[in-house]
Amino acid sequence: MSVDAEMSSETRSVLGPGGNRVVTVLQPEKKNKQASILNTQETRKMVSSTKKLPEPVTRNNGSVNNTSSCSSDSSSSVSSVKIKSFKRRVKRHHHGLKSGKVAPDGEEQLLERPIVIKRCDWITPNSDRLYTIFHDEEWGIPVHDDNKLFELLVLSTALAELSWPDILNQRDIFRKLLDNFDPASVAKFNDKNIQLLKANGNPLLSEPKLRAVVENAKQMLKVQQEFGSFSNYCWSFVNHKPIKKGYRYVRHVPVKTPKAEAISKDLMRRGFRCVGPTVVYSFMQAAGIVNDHLITCFRYQECISNVKKDTEAMTQETELAVTLKKTCLSTV
Repeated sequence: MSVDAEMSSETRSVLGPGGNRVVTVLQPEKKNKQASILNTQETRKMVSSTKKLPEPVTRNNGSVNNTSSCSSDSSSSVSSVKIKSFKRRVKRHHHGLKSGKVAPDGEEQLLERPIVIKRCDWITPNSDRLYTIFHDEEWGIPVHDDNKLFELLVLSTALAELSWPDILNQRDIFRKLLDNFDPASVAKFNDKNIQLLKANGNPLLSEPKLRAVVENAKQMLKVQQEFGSFSNYCWSFVNHKPIKKGYRYVRHVPVKTPKAEAISKDLMRRGFRCVGPTVVYSFMQAAGIVNDHLITCFRYQECISNVKKDTEAMTQETELAVTLKKTCLSTV
């Protein structure tokens, strides 16, 4: 006998919440038998459907609904990887970074590009180290100390026989033999002292240049007495403000100027020796009386900034001196 025949033979009226209707009611034994048959059929369907599902779905409790979630997760993960890669490219472009080697774990390592400092064109990667340091830290900085000005005048005088790199490599020898560039001490040198001005057994400079150094020290002491300091004398030619030229190319930088010629004439009139316009202009450049750094050089603006700081400091010192003087006069 079939299940349908059994079900049709066991019907009776049941009063349910929805009203009177005929409902088929199974006996307990027959009902359990039918349930087991239905469960077996559903189990077979689930097993067959599970075999057809991809591996990510079977791992997730065999649920068909997880297939869509897995596909959405995979698509979202791919999109997130693309977004992260795009962000890395944008970040590298924005910060000027270049990519390096790929790490073992697949993460990209970023290396910063070396910072390139733009200097005057006559300073190259092959330039002497001391020459580069002199350009970066001293050349063009306004100098107001008399001993320092005397040192720069001596070194500029030596340019007639030596180059800047050669002079700077012997700078410590110059400093030692010339008593730390003290003009009061050098002014007392006699012929014997001049003969001892040697480096490695050789004269530091030619004898006329060495005698000129001693004579210039003597004349510098006279200028100090007249102007109060050698600094006041030198800076008075430019109204105590450095000259800013703003050259872009090396070919535009002169070796002498009318201002240098005027200072040269006045120095020679006072008894200075070996101070031609070319030597004087080199001295002006080194002492910061003129700022001849190219405008493309990083030192050009820095020298201007230092001038502003020095000017403010000198103004404060002058105001303080005036205040003290008034105070002293009022107490008297």
